[in-house]
Amino acid sequence: MNEQESLRVVRTHFPNALTTSETVNRLLDLIRKHYNIYPNQIMLADSICSDDVNTMEYPPQAYEMLGPFKMGGLNGFPFTGLTGMNAFAHHVPENGAVFIYYAPHIGVTKKGITGEINRVGQDKPSPCCGAAKAALSKLLNGSIQDGVITELDYQQNTIEQIFHRHEDRILTSTNPMLEATVVMYEAINERINVLVSKTEYPCRYLILLGGILINGDHDMGSFNACQRFDVIDLKTREATSMKELLLHPL
Repeated sequence: MNEQESLRVVRTHFPNALTTSETVNRLLDLIRKHYNIYPNQIMLADSICSDDVNTMEYPPQAYEMLGPFKMGGLNGFPFTGLTGMNAFAHHVPENGAVFIYYAPHIGVTKKGITGEINRVGQDKPSPCCGAAKAALSKLLNGSIQDGVITELDYQQNTIEQIFHRHEDRILTSTNPMLEATVVMYEAINERINVLVSKTEYPCRYLILLGGILINGDHDMGSFNACQRFDVIDLKTREATSMKELLLHPL
């Protein structure tokens, strides 16, 4: 399946999706054009799921960035917290920028089925995101107990509690897996906002790209559905949304 055919399938669920490489290329081009910041001046951190399928497909110029610092645990929630945010915030060039990419992920097969993919060397599809699908299964059968987060399965239990808080919304959706992924994005975005508000960055700009990371079957590649692209001037604290320029370049 070629790139255009894969995009057509993915866009039945995520109309604004781009390949991950195209997303990052457009972002770096915009930052260079509007802010005169080059990739080697950018410290990258990502908050994406630790699933092995989530190795990011970066274009060549992206490898000039510093990092990445890994913030994410299961389904992309920033489990490294305030300590993690403060750690990489002080690794950035003073005249540069911090770039944080955050996203839950979801699989989409060639047939357009959400919540699973065909991985390399496997005949049958497997869950993607497996953690989200397991939490959704517990939600469907009513086995999530309110407020229960254990030491042995802290990250998974956190996802379960996020879904539990939005039980009606997820279970009444025509596509509960897709809706649960959107719920997860909102939770991650909210937590990123809190962490950012409590962190000092010794540089000029903070770049926030929030999205949903879409994994296709092993021969389809990966895609990003942008939900947010803000550039924050750390001197003035003014935030500029560049989402439309990313999705619809001039």
